[in-house]
Amino acid sequence: MKPPLALFVVLASLVSLESGCRGAGPYGHAPQYAPLGDEDATVSGAREYDPVMVGRQPDEWRKGRVVLFGVVDKRSAGPGGQALLTLSVRRLETRNLCDKASDDDTCRVTVSDKDFGVVHALVSLRGDDDVGPRSVGLRSLVRIVGSIGQDPSQSDGGTVVHASWYRHWPAFTYVTTASASVLRQ
Repeated sequence: MKPPLALFVVLASLVSLESGCRGAGPYGHAPQYAPLGDEDATVSGAREYDPVMVGRQPDEWRKGRVVLFGVVDKRSAGPGGQALLTLSVRRLETRNLCDKASDDDTCRVTVSDKDFGVVHALVSLRGDDDVGPRSVGLRSLVRIVGSIGQDPSQSDGGTVVHASWYRHWPAFTYVTTASASVLRQ
């Protein structure tokens, strides 16, 4: 008995979708960090956040934009419907860790296990990043571009970054260098 023609059409569509979906995707499944859309242009000209230098030269650092990676330690309501995120600042690794060297789908965006200070970020979250099972929450990773605010955090006097752009990885969609013992580069 011959399978119906419709089955061949469905299978061909699935194969086409699978081969067309190769790439890093929204969570960066690639051996090296893969920017999305206009991310490179957005980050261009922003300085890598340095908590020591911000503490020494706050007025100088408020003049431009900063960019940083941070793991969410706390999320609360901020002014104007924004989310106030308390972040453990991390450094992006030059290569992502992968489970299998020959399979990019096993690679995960990789940041340092060690934190480089705490920063607060006011972020206007969108859609599923705001509400739902994959929303920004405890242990999420975010990349933030924004400006350092004039007023320190009311909770601890720390730096507050007003985000103009962000990218989000839900918990368990990225790894830290602590995973190097079980994953490869």
